Amino acid sequence: MELDEYARYDAVGIRDLIRSGEVTAGEVEATARRALEQADAQVNGLALPVFRQALDHAGDGPFAGVPFLIKDHGPVAEGVPFTLGSRALPGIVAGRDTELMARFRAAGLVTLGLTTVPELCLSFATESLRYGPTRNPWDLDRGAGGSSGGAAALVAAGAVPVAHASDGAGSIRVPASCCGLVGLKPSRGRITCGPDAGEAMLGMSYEFALTRTVRDAAHLLDAVHGPGIGDKYTAPPPRRRYADEVGADPGRLRVAVTTKAWSGTEVDGRVAEAALRVGHALERAGHHVTEATPDVGQEAVMRSLVAESVAIASTLLMAPRQPDPARMEAVSRQALRAAREYSGLDLLAAFDAQNRVTRSVGAFFTEHDLLVTPTLARLPAPHGALRYDDPEHTLTSWLESLDGYGPFTVLFNVTGQPAISLPLGHADGLPVGVQIVAPYGREDLLFRIAAHLEQAMPWKDRTPPVFVGNRS
Repeated sequence: MELDEYARYDAVGIRDLIRSGEVTAGEVEATARRALEQADAQVNGLALPVFRQALDHAGDGPFAGVPFLIKDHGPVAEGVPFTLGSRALPGIVAGRDTELMARFRAAGLVTLGLTTVPELCLSFATESLRYGPTRNPWDLDRGAGGSSGGAAALVAAGAVPVAHASDGAGSIRVPASCCGLVGLKPSRGRITCGPDAGEAMLGMSYEFALTRTVRDAAHLLDAVHGPGIGDKYTAPPPRRRYADEVGADPGRLRVAVTTKAWSGTEVDGRVAEAALRVGHALERAGHHVTEATPDVGQEAVMRSLVAESVAIASTLLMAPRQPDPARMEAVSRQALRAAREYSGLDLLAAFDAQNRVTRSVGAFFTEHDLLVTPTLARLPAPHGALRYDDPEHTLTSWLESLDGYGPFTVLFNVTGQPAISLPLGHADGLPVGVQIVAPYGREDLLFRIAAHLEQAMPWKDRTPPVFVGNRS
């Protein structure tokens, strides 16, 4: 299988090739290994060399034979070391699979590597001192976003069609926007992640994947969603499969559009224009489109985000052997300090803030079926723009700086609604993501609308300069 042929297919396409006998799973894996080595040499998206052997996986799952990567955000897969992008963690080996990893294996995904993250996954830029900057395949002088930046860069470069990602404040949607991908953050509770995973982070951290097509996201959600019940797990059927929503008629929906960040952050006009074009496209399709925005208390959002950051740092403070702060970056040290000083009353105040914001946004979605926003406030940032290792930052000032780059995403980590970033805009040779949010539990609506927009405003033929399918 040639690289340019391999890179043309999404995950469902590769699966179908294997099922039809046109290629073997072994041929696909061999090609994926070549693609990963070629792409990683330019984008620096792998935290470790490509695994010598793929991780164990089912041979008969819905994605049997499809190449895949996991994220270095903690203990994900039994036997695989993790560092959280930190020089202070020497590569601790995970003792067991998370529940989600067990489902990835059962789906037949062929895990070939571990992707880069910013230290502690606390940044929208993947440029840790441990691994150096992960580069955007659209422009190597710009970042791939974070914290799932390595995953995004390698999927966008055609090395794999799908990769594991997680989202604590926008870490699936932000790199999806930067790299021109589909990035779904599911509803709270749609996917169980434990043990030892993100659901401990006050319910604000979510896991799923980055893909190049809407149908891949839908088929993958069918394969891995549902409550965690260990060895007895089988994916419960929804009222209908998510894959069946792709192409289904969404009906006439009430769509709200806003390009104004609730924090007051200034939004680049090129980014705002992409969201407005999506609103116009939906209006032409017959939906009722208005300009509207949730009533959001930004102070309550930031209080929730501080609590989540403290929860992330607290996992290190509770570890049997604590990391050396001298080997950590500046904001990480501030997060550890904040975790030591955080009180029970602070936590209760954060829960109260989360509740207030969630009730307000829930009320908004009784009057609207969808909300359309930009994903980011700016185009993908040049390397070094966010300055995670700046000793002048406090934890709060750091989180406020993230809001200046990506003010639209974290709200829905707090409130739990599903949200998806789609690569519906393009400016100055760079992708621009548009975020679409649905009421709690309504991924079906997101897939219907996303599939419609994928047809009406296609991105399939846009590939970055760094792409393994490009012949030079």
